[in-house]
Amino acid sequence: MQRPATIRHRTSLFEDAASIVSLEYASDLSLDDIARRVASSRRQLQRAFSEIGDTTFREHLTHVRMDRAAEMLGGRGLTVREVARRVGYRQPAQFAKAFRRQHGLSPSAFRTRGRFDPGGLRGAEREAA
Repeated sequence: MQRPATIRHRTSLFEDAASIVSLEYASDLSLDDIARRVASSRRQLQRAFSEIGDTTFREHLTHVRMDRAAEMLGGRGLTVREVARRVGYRQPAQFAKAFRRQHGLSPSAFRTRGRFDPGGLRGAEREAA
């Protein structure tokens, strides 16, 4: 069992790091850079992500990026390539692979469909079913 002070410290580290990721997700962020900025060691920040966030730094960053990408794709004003660039991917193919892994659809299919629908049916199809 961890001491309450350790839990508070790791919670604070996770929240500070997550805040940086939320604001700067399009940047080339690294665990080492974030650890330095929150005055922590790499290992302590890894533990904070694991124990408090139940994730890894890389998974958290990807999740934030894919959520922002889904929002941008919903607006229909940007190309998939532009969305990829705006969320920090230089290679559209890497972006598409990460997007498909998180949302279950390619970015273009997601845009066509409007949003991820776990039931697999679009609005009119759902109503008819």
